[in-house]
Amino acid sequence: MARFLLIHGSNHGAWCWRDVLPRLHTAGHQAEAIDLPGAGDDPTPPETVTLDDYRDAVLARLDQPTILVGHSLGGITITAAGAAAPDRIAALVFVAAWAPRAGEAARDLRARYGCRTLMAAIRRSDDRKTSSFADEALGPAFYHDCPPETVDLARAHLTPQPMAPGAAPAAALPAQIPRHYVLCSEDRIIPAAAQADMTRDWPPDHVHPMACGHSPFFADPGKLAEILIQIAETT
Repeated sequence: MARFLLIHGSNHGAWCWRDVLPRLHTAGHQAEAIDLPGAGDDPTPPETVTLDDYRDAVLARLDQPTILVGHSLGGITITAAGAAAPDRIAALVFVAAWAPRAGEAARDLRARYGCRTLMAAIRRSDDRKTSSFADEALGPAFYHDCPPETVDLARAHLTPQPMAPGAAPAAALPAQIPRHYVLCSEDRIIPAAAQADMTRDWPPDHVHPMACGHSPFFADPGKLAEILIQIAETT
């Protein structure tokens, strides 16, 4: 039995993992999803949140070796946690996520890979401390291959995204932490070519393809859970 901690990406919350968690539980694993500071039901003012806050929220849930799963910007978060407490990490799994090398921030990766659809969808607050997604971009950019009700679900739960975590440089990950990547070939937010480039020197069997867009937890939660279970069995 493995323990999973599922970490959401920008503007999302624990709610986005609702269809994956029961599948992991049915397979006999411990699994939990959390709201990062300022996200979901967490009351922290988002304009005050930093990457250190994200890291510390994750570390507070690690009382045994855990497989950390990070989606999108969650890749930055799990990298920070892995660098800070490698002895508490069984593996890191990046799901259509930023996988930074030491010193890279999410904004650096966005600039490197273009990510035109993502950049066009972002609406920054007047004080430049948070951002939101344009409503008209939700369906075509983030959930184009998800069940029809997904956009309404997201619209009801998305929250402003702190800008500071995406500007913080990543720490170096210890080499002994196993890393896996779920590469989503139809992703319109972090293009598949960018995902492939970030993992170009990873072991081929640690890159797991999915034929879906940026939100595999809604588009194909069964397949995503299957991949996570396979990773647990080989970790």
